[in-house]
Amino acid sequence: MLSQITEDDFEQVLQIFKESSVIDLQDVTFIDPYGMVGILENGELLKSENIQKTLYLPRSEEVLRYLERMDFFKFADNYFKLEPSKPELSGKYLRSSYSDVLLEITPIEKSDDIHFIVGKVKERANAILKKHLHYDERAINGFIVALSEVCQNIIEHSENKGFVGIQKYHFQNLNKNVVKIAVMDTGVGFRKSLSERFPLKNDFEAIEKALMHGASRYADEGRGHGLAAVRRFVNQWNGKISIRSGTAKLSIIPDWSWGKEKETKLSYFPGSQINIMLPEI
Repeated sequence: MLSQITEDDFEQVLQIFKESSVIDLQDVTFIDPYGMVGILENGELLKSENIQKTLYLPRSEEVLRYLERMDFFKFADNYFKLEPSKPELSGKYLRSSYSDVLLEITPIEKSDDIHFIVGKVKERANAILKKHLHYDERAINGFIVALSEVCQNIIEHSENKGFVGIQKYHFQNLNKNVVKIAVMDTGVGFRKSLSERFPLKNDFEAIEKALMHGASRYADEGRGHGLAAVRRFVNQWNGKISIRSGTAKLSIIPDWSWGKEKETKLSYFPGSQINIMLPEI
């Protein structure tokens, strides 16, 4: 049984979705934006195949409160039969005006969505990025540009709906605040998108070409450097970025974080799954 759902558990989550007729999250005591968005994108894939599975919600009221705060239920209803269908939250667990949430789970389907996302994040950036991560104006602007590029990548390359969610955490083992950004879609993925212009052997080569070399499906000058620009920003602030697409995953990992830099022969999952973690300065 899963006790937490983060990027580290994504492969296990995929197996559960492939093999089980019910998705049992009852023992989950921690879930982050990557975990939430990952569940919704699995739901999006099932919906495209006209399948609706039952999702047993966590018993933990704290986790339910967080799911509610992040607007998870607003979208989960479209994909799953929820048990219980309407989780009961006591008054103290309802949405509060103060929060470390930079952005609730938000769909990305068109350019207008990116303007909304950027506006929402800008509203909260000073309170969270300045106060907790000690970012200055230049760093906050870089953060906004990087977020825009990652979201734009979905619109230009996925040909499908995506989701994004952003949250600040305190990592006790590091005694540092860290912002997590999760962006996913179930679109065509990097390999299919870039194979229109480049000969590619596999998914890993496609991700590497986009992230490390700024490759794009478009021949226009100035197009496609978005992810390379995101990588430079993340490196500048000693952050972590990982991109999963198809059967491969490429991660750039700073000394304070963990994981494998290169993963291949993973379970196939369409589209792209991006995780960014930025630590306080």
